[in-house]
Amino acid sequence: MKHLPLARALALIVPLVLLGGAYASQYVGGLHPCEMCWWQRYPHMAAIMLAAAAFAVRGRPCWSAAFTALAAIAIGISGGIGIFHAGVEYGWWQGLTACSTSPGGGSSADILDQIMATPITRCDVAPWSLLGISLAGYNGLLSLGSALAILGLLSRKGAQKA
Repeated sequence: MKHLPLARALALIVPLVLLGGAYASQYVGGLHPCEMCWWQRYPHMAAIMLAAAAFAVRGRPCWSAAFTALAAIAIGISGGIGIFHAGVEYGWWQGLTACSTSPGGGSSADILDQIMATPITRCDVAPWSLLGISLAGYNGLLSLGSALAILGLLSRKGAQKA
């Protein structure tokens, strides 16, 4: 059985779709990300690069599987952050930071105008939910599930075949 190609494909497609959804919700849906939302995006960015590396070395199955596994771990990290963020939104525990904005520069009047024009996005309030699950919650569930699926595919007998 050839499980490595499927694992590699999932390791690339999942973070592309989830990161694309995050940017679409920001730029199309007008949901501005908080600090913890950004934290969830960075591992997906790393996963995309690792999965691309897995495709680049697909002629060397051991290396390709290693990069795919690292991409799965990065996806799982984003999922863990998503679950933590969802817990903060649901009030299960307190977050690590206070979400804030930083002024760009210029005169004090320019800085004040930037601050006043910047939308305030709190980490402890879900700006959107579906069936009671926030975007952070969906990222957590989908990312952790996908990471486990990718690692499961890699652990199957015959997964090292290109």
